[in-house]
Amino acid sequence: MDSQQKVLDTLDRLRIPYQRIEHPPVYTIEEMDALGIFTAGTVCKNLFLRNANGKTHYVVCLPKDKQVDIQKNIRAALGCSRLSFGSDERLEKQLALSTGAVSPFGVVNDDDHDVVVVLDKELQKLDGLIGFHPNVNTAFIWLTFDGLMTFLRAMGNPVICTEL
Repeated sequence: MDSQQKVLDTLDRLRIPYQRIEHPPVYTIEEMDALGIFTAGTVCKNLFLRNANGKTHYVVCLPKDKQVDIQKNIRAALGCSRLSFGSDERLEKQLALSTGAVSPFGVVNDDDHDVVVVLDKELQKLDGLIGFHPNVNTAFIWLTFDGLMTFLRAMGNPVICTEL
């Protein structure tokens, strides 16, 4: 079963309401903006990071327009060692994802529940829907913050909701 189908099946099994749209492949927020994908709610940017010794990996999710410094904001919020972007190889190994498809939904592929999902508290305060790729960069899923939390709790990965 492909990674996107695993996400959709899990959302359906958990009875989490969502909207799904398909679109041409996109790799950046700017490409998504050009397609008009942002009309349903708040799009999230997602960063795949690792700590200095490479033993801990994170998917960090925040509103698309929020600017953060990885070392000052994210590292300080997590109280961890120096952070850097995870390589394509690590992304494939940890979440079975490729560049351009990083999202918290990737934990559906993390059988060991090792990857920590970090959510900016700002997402929790939003009234509308939030959007992520469903592990492919040719579709988008819109759901509520509560729906995302239900999904993440069911996956069993550590989740941190903090101010970034």
